[in-house]
Amino acid sequence: MTAQILLNGITIEQLAEALKPLLQKPLAEPQHVTNELIGRKEACALLHCNLSTLHKHTKSGRLKSYGIGNRVLYKKSEVLESVTPINH
Repeated sequence: MTAQILLNGITIEQLAEALKPLLQKPLAEPQHVTNELIGRKEACALLHCNLSTLHKHTKSGRLKSYGIGNRVLYKKSEVLESVTPINH
């Protein structure tokens, strides 16, 4: 079922005038992935893998990890960029 908007008692000019402020606003900028740091579990959730697979990719150099104290962190943008398309 399609949605319909019915306007009664308003002219096209009045509608255009009412919509003018909305049309002059800049569109929302697309959400960019920031350099947000995520933990190992979050990285595994993004990649749909387990901790041992994440460790393997980190040791092989496919993923770059960062650390502070005893925590291992990943940049979310780098984790997402590490995924490459497979051509079939």
